[in-house]
Amino acid sequence: MSTDYLKQLFAFDNQVVVVVGGTGVLGGALCEGLAQAGAHVVVAGRNEERGQQRVEAIEKLGGKASFVAVDATSRESVQQLLDTVVAEHGQVHALINGSGANSATPYLEISDDEFSNILNTNLGSTHLASQIFIPHMCEKGGGAILNIGSVTSFLPLSRVYTYAASKAAVLNLTKNLAREFAPQKVRVNCLCPGFFPAEQNRKILSPDRVTDIMRHTPMDRFGSPEELVGATLLLLSSSAGSFITGSAVYVDGGFTCMTI
Repeated sequence: MSTDYLKQLFAFDNQVVVVVGGTGVLGGALCEGLAQAGAHVVVAGRNEERGQQRVEAIEKLGGKASFVAVDATSRESVQQLLDTVVAEHGQVHALINGSGANSATPYLEISDDEFSNILNTNLGSTHLASQIFIPHMCEKGGGAILNIGSVTSFLPLSRVYTYAASKAAVLNLTKNLAREFAPQKVRVNCLCPGFFPAEQNRKILSPDRVTDIMRHTPMDRFGSPEELVGATLLLLSSSAGSFITGSAVYVDGGFTCMTI
């Protein structure tokens, strides 16, 4: 097996990848990894300043990227995102749905607004972008979608009730879409990170919480954002991942295999 063949398996040359949530810590790491694999990465998110900073970081690494503002919970905004990218690049080959919100509000104190916001951000945005981008991919002969789940897609996690429910639903939706659109050569998979300290969960990582997490993580540490890149390249690659759809890949240091 030649080195060239192995490189080709994970090459994204001449491909356009849209990363919704690319302005965040984890999404940003995925943007940089995809760009270094050859993709033109569209960093999509609300915060233009952070988005442009990510684009500049990618360009310093020799990659290609651009920023497009989007409200991932607005159908009109997500449609405009697709229209803008198609107008500039002609096609979207792959999409990452990575918007995220979390909260550790005690269950009996969760307000209707908080419940709706987390569901809309985590599940609703995944649904909207999938519903809008899939017809384009079908028209172009195929594509790949990567939804961001969580270890809570596997089993409930204490304290984060709405987040856990939303991520379980993201995985269920992933499998349903994978089944529905496999005949049109659109692959849909779910990347399920373990504990990677990012904006939405850093505030709930109290010392006792960290102790509990480490007790349940065989590798006894948090993940680094860059450690999500390998699985992402596999699941989005039209070569290496060509027969993978409807799968959940857990990158969690062994969290989901731990019992006692």
